[in-house]
Order: sequence, then structure tokens, then C-alpha cells
Amino acid sequence: MLVKIDPSWKEALGNEFEKPYFDSLIEFVKSEYTTTTCYPKGSQIFAAFDHCHFDDVKVVIIGQDPYHGPRQANGLCFSVNDGIAFPPSLINIFKEIETDLVKPFPQTGNLERWADQGVLLLNATLTVRAGEAGSHQKKGWETFTDAVIQAVSDKKENVVFLLWGGFAQKKGAKIDRSKHFILESGHPSPLSANRGFWFGNKHFSKTNAFLEEKAIEPIVW
Repeated sequence: MLVKIDPSWKEALGNEFEKPYFDSLIEFVKSEYTTTTCYPKGSQIFAAFDHCHFDDVKVVIIGQDPYHGPRQANGLCFSVNDGIAFPPSLINIFKEIETDLVKPFPQTGNLERWADQGVLLLNATLTVRAGEAGSHQKKGWETFTDAVIQAVSDKKENVVFLLWGGFAQKKGAKIDRSKHFILESGHPSPLSANRGFWFGNKHFSKTNAFLEEKAIEPIVW
């Protein structure tokens, strides 16, 4: 199956794209995109990998599903296209950056600027049917993104993994903690954040402190 994804990921993931589950997944996705409205647009399904090549990965943030509203999803977890209102979780992410790093609240929710610096913004499921959260779960994407996380864990070192909420923490359970830096907290969604499990985690300053300690260029959040 021909997949348009940056070559560095094809090399890192080996024969993952040739496995039977992946063929079935791509056939399902093709059918869904042909018969219904799905997000993100087809050219952005692998945007997280195209903006952040394997060799450049410094930080991994794990999300769950793409946004399922019109024009929101752009292939990067938590990110929205320019000109789109910020979803609640993204607002809380920006609020934490604002206090943690004493930075002004951003004008855009498009996180391509992070991805281009080496932040892999990885949703566990890369596609979704319009208006139907979770509609493309358990079709094979989770197997693929598990392989992505495993490849980063096995083949790189000194990567910062930001695991926000129980889903991301379970997804990242097999990361080699002897080689990488893991930061965990509650999810930035209002339900978690308003109960005290998100604000004050200082994950953005802690990430940069670790990267600088390892002589790696920090992220301009």
C-alpha cells in the first residue's frame, strides 16, 4: 500500500505499512472518505509526521481523536486551523503556557509551529467521521500509532513524552523510561483542569529544562 508520509518515518517503521491490518485500515479510510465527510482532509492525515520528521523528534504529545467539527482538524493533536475558535483543551494548554513561561496568549491555535521544531503531535486515531467522535477507533489506527511510539522509544533517546490524562498514560505505558523523560498530568480538558489536575504542571518549562540539560535546542512554545 502506497502511503504518502515522510521517508524518515517509512525507514523508522520498517514493514509496518505492509502488514495486513494496515491494508485493511487504508481500505476502510478510503471508503469513509469517499462516502462520508471525514476529518482532517486527506492530505493532512499524516501531517504530524510530515511536519516532524523522525530524526527531528524531541517531544511527543499524545492525543486521542481528531476534532470532528468543520475545518477544525489539521492532522496535529490539539491543533486547529488558522481562524478557528480555540477548543477548551487548547485554551487550557495556552493558559498553562502563559503562566508557566510568562508568555502572551497566542493568536492562532495552529500548532504547526511546534511540530516544525520537533514536537510530534500524535493522535492515537488519525481520522474521524464528521460529527461522530471516536467513529474511526478500533479500525487499526491504534496499532499503527502504538508502533510509532515504540519506534521513537526504541530508536531514539532523550525524547520528552508528555502524557496528559489516563488515555495518553496508558498509550505510553511501554516507553523506555531509562532513555526518555516522561511527564504526566491530568488532561487539559475542563473536566480535568477544573478539578486541579492540569494547571500548574509546568510541563513546558520542565520540557525545555530537560532539553537544555541534554544540549538539545529547546522548544519555542
